[in-house]
Amino acid sequence: MKNNKIQVALPLFFSIAIIVGMLIGYKLHSNMPNAKSFFQFSGKNKLEEVMNIIENRYVDKVSIDSVSEDVIAELLNKLDPHSVYIPPINLKEVNEDLVGEFGGIGVQFNVFDDTVHILAVLEGGPAEKSGLKIGDMILSVGDSTATGLKQSEKFKNWVKGPAGSEVTLKIKRENSLLTKKIQRGTIPLTSIDAVYMIDRETGLIRLNRFSENTYEEFMQSLEKLKKSGMQKLILDLRDNGGGILGEAVDIADEFIEGNELIVYTEGRNNPKREYISKRPGLFEKGKLIVLLNESSASASEVVAGALQDLDRATIVGRRSFGKGLVQEQYSLSDGSALRLTVARYYTPLGRSIQKPYGNGNEEYRKEILNRLIHGENEKKDSVSTKKSKKYKTKSGKELFGGGGITPDNFIGLDSIFYDTSVNKFYINNAIGNFSYKYYVKNKSILSKYKQSNEFCNNFELENSVIKDFMAFSEKEGIMPYKLNSTEIVYLKTRIKALISRILWRDSGYYMVLNQNDSTILKSKELMK
Repeated sequence: MKNNKIQVALPLFFSIAIIVGMLIGYKLHSNMPNAKSFFQFSGKNKLEEVMNIIENRYVDKVSIDSVSEDVIAELLNKLDPHSVYIPPINLKEVNEDLVGEFGGIGVQFNVFDDTVHILAVLEGGPAEKSGLKIGDMILSVGDSTATGLKQSEKFKNWVKGPAGSEVTLKIKRENSLLTKKIQRGTIPLTSIDAVYMIDRETGLIRLNRFSENTYEEFMQSLEKLKKSGMQKLILDLRDNGGGILGEAVDIADEFIEGNELIVYTEGRNNPKREYISKRPGLFEKGKLIVLLNESSASASEVVAGALQDLDRATIVGRRSFGKGLVQEQYSLSDGSALRLTVARYYTPLGRSIQKPYGNGNEEYRKEILNRLIHGENEKKDSVSTKKSKKYKTKSGKELFGGGGITPDNFIGLDSIFYDTSVNKFYINNAIGNFSYKYYVKNKSILSKYKQSNEFCNNFELENSVIKDFMAFSEKEGIMPYKLNSTEIVYLKTRIKALISRILWRDSGYYMVLNQNDSTILKSKELMK
């Protein structure tokens, strides 16, 4: 009985002892300078407190979720230009570029005369399997009428969806009305715009992004060119906005011998991390030229910066964008995400790729336009480099840090792009609309060309096409004027390239454009 009483009393004694200890601790703590009250917690931060007061006390009803998103966006806007909040509704589409695929039917399209026209059908995709063809006009998608559309985004959203789901299209093909039930599939977002041999020794690969599939696609392209006898390579990274760092590192590794530093990242809460070349590359020997322009950013600059620092490649074009901030994406509880800058990129020599953003995001966004206004795109910029830290490669080549990658050989923007008269033809997509109508009208003539290089080298637009184009443009609301010889060549090349895109997608398009591209022509000259 006595033992039972002790067992019952022990928990009580322990509780009393703990309480006494806590009171003694409180007494001692309260005598310390700047001591907070016992059991006081910081609780919500100031931002949460304000939002809570608004939600419970404001005179009118407020959508706190909407206000929170605005507050988050404004907060990130104070940090740097590349830290962003991604709402749940936009997250899937934002991630598609990195994943390199989406759910859909596999067509390229445009809206002509308020009707959706199919411009290309993915080989082996759901649309091709269902019998869709170039030139088909979409009348409806499910219960939604597709005619009268002013925005192609609506049609895009209708035909996209999870792989395996079905969508019904009503189409017009010449004089026939057809109904097509299509099962959506996984549609790849290819990273390769063009891959072909420019001449017997020189290959070209044009990359448009660095997604999860880019390295694999790049290797397939490189192997294809090597089998064709490639000994020199032009890697076109113009207008490539970047993407996944690992893909960029793997591609750079294919050009670099030994254990060399490719890039390193470092931030306040992210210790220095080095990325080293680690495997025998497929093209470690042979002349290499990398093309850049003001829209080449991030991972593109990582590749170009490494190859330039290590004297492996000649950089041709114009100064790159200058995005050297590393983002990590954090998922939030409501399905949204925070893409936060956590570090900076540095080239092997220690050059920071990031251009200044201390004057605010608005000025940062205008920087590319300012290059155009101040004439940098016409002549090599010397102002920015004079103020930058100098670096030297092993060969003694002098490079500069900050503000992107400055090319070894500068190629100014073609003066035709400053021609406001020619720019008018882009209003209402006059060149694109005319090119498509030309294709539909001359399909039988164009069908005899079986290969893009055959079309590129042998097909010529008749001179009457320009007269027809000007008459078409006038109907589109563009006042006619007398074209000079440069403008005629430019328009004929663009029309031919757009026809080639319908026939062979982007590869055909760039094959035509590159014939007269000053940056490509200079690169071929440097390859000799």
